[in-house]
Amino acid sequence: MLEQFHHSALMYAGRDEFVAKCSAFLRAGIRAGEPGLVMVGPEKITALRDALGEDAGGVCFADMTQAGRNPAWIIPKWRAFAEANQGRRMRGIGEPIWAERTADELVECQRHESLINHAFADAVGFKLVCPYDTDALDADVIHEAECSHPVLAAEGSEKASDAYRGTEACAAPHVAPLPEPGGTVNGMPFGVTMIDAVRRAVERHAARAGLQEMRRQDLVLAVNELATNSVRHGGGYGRLRLWTDDDHVVCEVRDRGAIADPMAGRQLPFAPQPHGYGLWLAHQVCDLVQVRALPGGGVVRVHMSRA
Repeated sequence: MLEQFHHSALMYAGRDEFVAKCSAFLRAGIRAGEPGLVMVGPEKITALRDALGEDAGGVCFADMTQAGRNPAWIIPKWRAFAEANQGRRMRGIGEPIWAERTADELVECQRHESLINHAFADAVGFKLVCPYDTDALDADVIHEAECSHPVLAAEGSEKASDAYRGTEACAAPHVAPLPEPGGTVNGMPFGVTMIDAVRRAVERHAARAGLQEMRRQDLVLAVNELATNSVRHGGGYGRLRLWTDDDHVVCEVRDRGAIADPMAGRQLPFAPQPHGYGLWLAHQVCDLVQVRALPGGGVVRVHMSRA
């Protein structure tokens, strides 16, 4: 009989310990004939391949800095891996959090780590290890990992995490406050007759910020979907805010609606479901999407890199 989904945080100190612990975990799976998928940074992929030698052919690798640049892209990749190997024991290693993540990215990565428990609650045979570098990450990041992972792996053994908040709490609405922008913010209210005006405002804003044409089109498409959702499901109107920071063009849509599904935007809606595609699309084309349930309504903030 296949075991229930096993989600653990692996604590390590530095690259050598990462390689030793992760290669041992992978090699045990390879010898048992279990498929494996590793999503970590490119340097760690190289180090693991070198450590595994000929056994590396039994594992698939993906560069997390690309595959998980937007943290909401990660669960669909794990879902595809799990579905492709349904009925078998399988192993995964995923490291979405590293020291160079921005503050906004870090919060969304932590949200991802919590939602993993909900997304795969009914999965069987799947062992997923999430490494955390105790040398490079702040103590509060390590503590949050203990809260979002049912199992902790350290010092060569595993134990239940006393700090784990539970699957239901992990899937609760995301209410962490969003930081206010530091520069000039432009905004406009909109209703059902103003979606064209929203698109034009985003296009002008992105062009002034120097966003390339294809990226501008993607951003306009994403905000169009969010504004349309506001009109249809958020009380008939909303408010658009636009600004830039050093690295990104940022657009935000607020309304009186509430996004109840914790997986909204992180999994393709099931046909013939008539809604949910707009948030999914925004996640696919933007570099970061922040979804919050706030008093009086909801907010979705999307970021597009200026690079």
